[in-house]
Amino acid sequence: MILSLNNVSKTYPNGVKALDDVTIDIKAGMFGLLGPNGAGKSSLMRTIATLQAPDSGSIHFNDIDVLNDKIEFRKTLGYLPQEFGVYPKMSAHDLLHYFASLKGISKKSDRNAIVDKALEVTNLSEVRNKHVAGYSGGMKQRFGIAQLLLNNPKLIIVDEPTAGLDPAERHRFLNVLREIGTNHIVIFSTHIVDDVKELCTDMAILNGGKILSQSTPKQMVKILENKVWSITVSREQAEDIQSQYDVISSSYNEDNNLIVRVYGDEIPGSGFQPTPATLEDVYFTTLNRNEPVENLQIA
Repeated sequence: MILSLNNVSKTYPNGVKALDDVTIDIKAGMFGLLGPNGAGKSSLMRTIATLQAPDSGSIHFNDIDVLNDKIEFRKTLGYLPQEFGVYPKMSAHDLLHYFASLKGISKKSDRNAIVDKALEVTNLSEVRNKHVAGYSGGMKQRFGIAQLLLNNPKLIIVDEPTAGLDPAERHRFLNVLREIGTNHIVIFSTHIVDDVKELCTDMAILNGGKILSQSTPKQMVKILENKVWSITVSREQAEDIQSQYDVISSSYNEDNNLIVRVYGDEIPGSGFQPTPATLEDVYFTTLNRNEPVENLQIA
C-alpha cells in the first residue's frame, strides 16, 4: 500500500496558500504529520480525503487516481475530522448499526460481527448501550474511530484527534490508533510532538503549507546527535543567551530559572552541557530555520 502526492498546491480565495507543492509518499503504518496550528495540516487532510480539490498536482492511492476516481477511492477511506457530529440520543451500538447500514452492510449477522469488532478494537464494548451524548471527549474520539472502521478502510486519516483530551483519554486513544495502524495506512495529524514520538513509524514536518522534513522519528533525532547543548540561567540572562547562540527552546525549572537548549556543532561556551537530542529539538530547529533539519550536517 502506498499513498503518493505529487506537486499538490492549494490557494484559498482569500489569498492564503495552504499547500505549497507538496510531494510525499506514505506507506503502511502510522504516519505522523507534525506542524503548528495554521501550518496547512487540515488543508492537506481535507485534500487527501477529497473534501476539497487542489489547484494543481496529483494524488494516487495504489492504482487509484484519487482526484479522478473519488467514488472508488472513498470506498477505501476512513476519515475522522477534528470535529464530527453524532446522533446523541442513540446508543453507540445502535448508531454503529445505523452507519453500517448506510455503508451497504444489509445482512444483520454481518453488521453484528462488524459492529462488535469495532467496539472491541476501540475499547467501547462495556459502554455500547450508553448514549453517545454521555461519552467523554476521549470516548467520542474512539467512537469516531469505530464508525470509520465499519467498511474496513485501507487508508485512515485522523486530524488533531488528541486535542483537548486529558492524559488518560489521550493514552487510551493512542493505544487504539497503534493497534489499527499495523494493518492500515494511518495518517495522524497533530501539533503535539509526544503523540508522534510515541506512535509513529514515519513522519513529516509541515509548515507554511510545505513539507520541510520527512523521515522516521529516530532518524530525525540522530541528525541532531552531539549538536544539542543546555545551560541553566536566570530570566535576566536569557536575553543574552538568545542574542548570542542558536537557541532551540527554553523551559522553566523548579527554581524558576530557564533551561535553554542550544544548537551547535561544538560546545557553545562556558557552562553549557551536552544534552541528548529529542524529537522536540528536531521540531523546533526545523520550524526556527524553516528548512529541513536534514540540511544540517550529521556529525
